[in-house]
Formats: sequence, C-alpha cells, structure tokens
Amino acid sequence: MSFLDTRHKKKSFTLTTLLLSVLLLLLFYIGLTYLDPPEEKGIAVNFGTMEFGSGNIQPKQKIKSEPLDIPRPPNEPEKVEAVESETNEQKVVEEKVEKEQSAEKLLTQESDESIRIKQQKEAKRKAEAAAQKEKAEAERVAREKQEAEERLRKEQEAKKKKLDALMGGIGKSDGEASGSEGDDKQAGDKGQPDGDPYATTYYGAPGSGTGTGGYGLSGRSLANKGKVQQDCNEDGRVVVRIVVDRNGKVIKATPGVKGTTNNDPCLLEPARKTAFLHQWNLDPNAPAQQIGFVVVNFKLGQ
Repeated sequence: MSFLDTRHKKKSFTLTTLLLSVLLLLLFYIGLTYLDPPEEKGIAVNFGTMEFGSGNIQPKQKIKSEPLDIPRPPNEPEKVEAVESETNEQKVVEEKVEKEQSAEKLLTQESDESIRIKQQKEAKRKAEAAAQKEKAEAERVAREKQEAEERLRKEQEAKKKKLDALMGGIGKSDGEASGSEGDDKQAGDKGQPDGDPYATTYYGAPGSGTGTGGYGLSGRSLANKGKVQQDCNEDGRVVVRIVVDRNGKVIKATPGVKGTTNNDPCLLEPARKTAFLHQWNLDPNAPAQQIGFVVVNFKLGQ
C-alpha cells in the first residue's frame, strides 16, 4: 500500500491495530454488562365504578344506585358542596359578565344619546345664530330706512323753512315763524288754523269754485289777470310759484308746487300760462324780485 511505504508507518499501523483490538475486547467483557428488569410488585384493586358498594355479586357494567348517607371524615370536603360552590361561582361569573355586557350596552346607548343631544344642541345653536343674524340684518335695514326718512324729512323741513322765510313765514306751525301777513295794521298771521294757506280770503270756509287767486306779494295790488282753459277734462287745483319784478310783471312761473291737488301735465301748462297773464301794480320800493303764488282752480269741462 502506498500509505505504508515506510518502516515507521508500518510500525504505527501495527501498534494502533493492536491497541484498538485490546480495547474492544475489554469493552466487550467488562464494559457491556446487562441487568434483568426487577419483578413488578403492588396491590390488586377490585373493579368498580363508585366510591361505595355492598354485596357479593360483582357487576360488569355501570349501575344506577341511590346515594347513601355515609358520613365523611372531618378533614375530607364533600364533593356535593364543591360542586355547589363551583356552580355558585359560575353563576357569579355569568352574572358579572351579564352586568358588564349590560353596562357596556348602556354606555353605548348613552354615548349615542349624548351624540344625538349634542347634534340637536348644535343645530339649535346654529338656528338661533341665524335668527339673530336675520334679526340684526332686519334691524339694520329698518334703521337705515328710518335714517333715510329722517334725512328726507329734515331736507323737506329745511326747504320749507327756506320757502317760508321767503314767504314771510306762511305755512309754519312750530310757533317760531317770522314775518307778518294780513290786512290789519297789527302784526300777525291773519286767518284760521284750519284754513288754506293758499286762500285769498280770511273768513268763511274754504270753497271749491273756479278762477284764480294770488297771495304772497305784500303791498302789491293785482292790476290785471286772465286764465287759460285746459285742453283735457280734469279738475283740481294747481299752485304756481311766481317771481314778480318792480314793474309788477311775472318773470318766472313754476306750476305744481305745494298745495297742488292735480299734477296732470294738461293742467300744469295752462296754470303756468295763466300765471304769466297776471299783472301787479308798479312799485319802485318793492324788491327787485318778489316771490308770490297764483292759485288756479280747474273744474270738469272748463
């Protein structure tokens, strides 16, 4: 063999073989000892299915018998009590589980109810906020309307005061008017409280006759007048504001001012032309432009 090519290798192989052989023989005779198992020993127990019994006949199957009232040792617990105790514990556990389930269900219901209540409260709050906003908006609109009406009233009052100042206080009712009007020598505003400021008479009840009348030109007498007939079949009164110069000539006429009862254009134009037909007496001491009014009454067919 190639691996035993030297003398030393051959000696080593021979020595190793001898040692292994001796070791196997020693193990076979000394180390591999066999012991027989010991014989079984014990007490034979009679076959049975219960912890008690009596008689000499051995049954081969389970039997049904009435339990006997056999006293138990003081230190041995009764199985019946254990079973009852176990049953009671089981009932307690079941009741506890049922209570927990009921509590959980109740909690869930309360949670849903609280959510529903919160939603209702939120909806109510939004509705109240919308109502308050709508109310505030309505109040704002009403306030703005009232302010606009107040401004318009003040403007009208300012215009009226300005006109009354030019007219010597005619038409004022606040007790603070200036000027004087009447045919007496004593200063004052001659007439009746329920009278017409555009009337030309100081006595009697107001009438509804036809014709014309003038006023507001204190110290001036009417020298001439005329009337232009209407082109339509309307009735009513048209008040024309006029401006008269020192010669008594009407240089400007504006129909339809305060006191007019019919503003139909077919009456306004004849009233304006009628005002220009009026002529007052010459007065070199009069203002350069004196303001007055001409009242033109129209009747149906005239």
